[in-house]
Amino acid sequence: MLAEPDRPSALADYRPSPDAIEVRSAVATCTSLRLEVAGVAADLIDAHTVLPDGTVVVAVDAMTPLGGLLVAARGSDGAVRLDFTHLVPVAVRARVRARVAVTGKIGRFDPAVLDSCDDDAVSGLLDLPPVALWAVEPDSVRVERHAATVQVPVAAYRAARPDPLAAVEAVHLSRLARLVRHDRHRMHLLASVVDPALTDSGTQLVPVAVDADGLTLRAETGYRHRDIRLPFHVRATDQTTLDQELRRLFPGVDRHLRG
Repeated sequence: MLAEPDRPSALADYRPSPDAIEVRSAVATCTSLRLEVAGVAADLIDAHTVLPDGTVVVAVDAMTPLGGLLVAARGSDGAVRLDFTHLVPVAVRARVRARVAVTGKIGRFDPAVLDSCDDDAVSGLLDLPPVALWAVEPDSVRVERHAATVQVPVAAYRAARPDPLAAVEAVHLSRLARLVRHDRHRMHLLASVVDPALTDSGTQLVPVAVDADGLTLRAETGYRHRDIRLPFHVRATDQTTLDQELRRLFPGVDRHLRG
């Protein structure tokens, strides 16, 4: 009898889907959301955080009309909807990356879960307004891009984590904007590999996204825009690896990577 060939375990092979990662990144980094319960919607600013298992915690005063509706909705499946708009953190046209909708069951936040939270989650909870905290347990997660909607399995959403660079992406894009100004010629050469028309001197290149797997430039002209993906050779999960990958793409830019 022939022995079965060695197979990597399913766990070793598993990597969360890009959709799930984008949703987790959006929920973690958006500073505002729209909360809807019982047909009433309200915008919350700097009033939510997300726990490692994907539970979203919102801060709403229980003594307000909205808080009263949350009290009445406790324990009901799909009673609460949270809407997030994931934006490009720089000034360009078409800034909306994705719209995320999370529906689920709401209940009062249980302080006992702090025992299973990491330092970032605890810090996020401490930064919330000092009012009643509510936990939203997702039962449906959707992401919409360019009018196409994708249903993200709740298990995949819970298993995913935000992109390693999501929390500091805006800072990196500011540095990359300086890099673009420094080396426009090399940027246009890279862009022209994707689309020769982008060698046009009237094209403006703007860094609009950077994540662990690559850099995205937006090529803008007076009448259109196009996003160009420049993949990294290795995943950039920290500052050192990111700088190494940027040096590979743009040799001689060390001083523009500082600060």
